[in-house]
Formats: sequence, C-alpha cells, structure tokens
Amino acid sequence: MKKKEQMAALVEGHADMLRCPICGGAMHVEALKSLVCGNNHSFDFAKQGYVNMMTRPVKTQYDKNLFQHRRAFILESGFYRKMHVEVSGIIRRLQGRPLVLDAGSGEGSHLDRILDGVDGVGIGVDIAKEGIMLAAKHYPQSIWFVGDLAKLPIRDGSVDAIVNILSPANYVEFNRVLSSDGLVVKVVPESGYLKELREALYKDTDRETYDNTGTVSLFEENYEIVDRRRVTDEMTLDRTALEHLIEMSPLAWNHAPGELDDFIAAEKTVTLDLEILVGRR
Repeated sequence: MKKKEQMAALVEGHADMLRCPICGGAMHVEALKSLVCGNNHSFDFAKQGYVNMMTRPVKTQYDKNLFQHRRAFILESGFYRKMHVEVSGIIRRLQGRPLVLDAGSGEGSHLDRILDGVDGVGIGVDIAKEGIMLAAKHYPQSIWFVGDLAKLPIRDGSVDAIVNILSPANYVEFNRVLSSDGLVVKVVPESGYLKELREALYKDTDRETYDNTGTVSLFEENYEIVDRRRVTDEMTLDRTALEHLIEMSPLAWNHAPGELDDFIAAEKTVTLDLEILVGRR
C-alpha cells in the first residue's frame, strides 16, 4: 500500500471529525484518494501522505531549509525535552484515547515527541506546505493537513486537546473545535528564552528582552487556567546544533552574513525558558 493510501486509511477511521473548509460540510474518504464533502468539494491525498486543505494561496518565509534545521535541532539536541515531557504528562490526564491537535505543527517533531508514550491520535495543521510534507514523511502515524488556523478542517467539538507551541493562535477556531471538557495547552517564551541568541543579535536594543504579558493576557481572556508551569534549562550546544538553531529561528532571519560567526565559533550554553499554560473553556 502506498503512503498516501496508508494515510487515507488512517484518516478514514477518523473522518467523522473532519469538515470541509469551504462549506463546512461533513467529509468522507473516497477510494483512498481524496477527501470529499457532500457538495463535492474535493481535496486529494498527496503522495507523501498529507492533504492540502487550503482554500487560497499563501506565501510564507517558513521554507524547507528552515524545517529541516528545526527537525534536526529538536531531535538531535534534546533542547526541548523537558517541555515535551511536561506536555505529554498533561495529555495523559485525559480520559480514553484523546484526539490531539497541534495547531501550527511545522514539521511535526514537537507533536511526535509529545505523543511518545501517549495512547492518542495526533493531527498536525500548519499553513506551511514544506513543513507538513516533512511531517507526513517522517511521522506517518499521525494525520497531517496543510491548513489555515483561521479555518480549521475539523468539526465542532471534535478535539480533546489542542497544543499550540511557540506559534500564533486563533482562539475563535480553537473554541469551535475543542470538546466541552477539552484542554488547550499553549507554550510561550519566557524572558530568558534563547537570551544568548537575542544578545548576539540585538544587544542594547528593545528586542534584546522578551515580554510575554500580552500573549498570556489574551489566553487568560479566553480560558480558565487550570495549570501553568515554567520549564527552564541550560544546555551546552555544539557548533552543529547552534547552526541548526540559527537557521530555524525567526529571530535570526535578517542577520547579516558573518554576524553570528562568533556565536557559533565554539560550544555555547543556551537557555530554555518557557511557560506552559493549560486552559479550559
């Protein structure tokens, strides 16, 4: 069975949680080739195993190179391991076999690490096609959609948990697809997150420090916070890991050639500093 047919079979078992992003109608898998709604809006499974559910073209700075570096950094450095363990523990509190949506999943490594040891079903949605292509290639046990967080291809009340990791959120859509007793788990940077990289790029400017107050306040407006925890660590990264970090980080998108040579010249201690917010509607 080809990869796209394997994914179609997986999606077929969960088709009742999907909705058409054009008309909102129920969807079904047809001939292990396409997702089709009652109004004949059709979305084909790509050979890599994902489905592009976008209804309009988009341009994004998140390209294949960035996602390859991000995947290598997450898997090889272990930098986010503490965060993955914490979020996995939160998901394991849920009853039954939870349906877990990673909203803004990128190339899928965060969701894969979080679901390791969790008896649940993962769905990753991201607007960046290059990220979802890599996710489907490396993590075929989860379901992957190119899609807009403002128009999720998921039926009302279908999702048991939404994880939103260092990514923008759309709380109107989150609330629509979340089950009545579901959880939203949002991971946001704290002031010390990647402070060494910020200092190298933005020393003595207003971008050297980060304040998450506005992001946290917006979350609190939408959810009752049932848990919150801060995850911190300091990790010594070698040159290869530092290069991956630079290439994956939007912080460094506009750096000048050679500007970060000193930063990656030798092993360096880099700070992990994140807050995990857990909310219910």
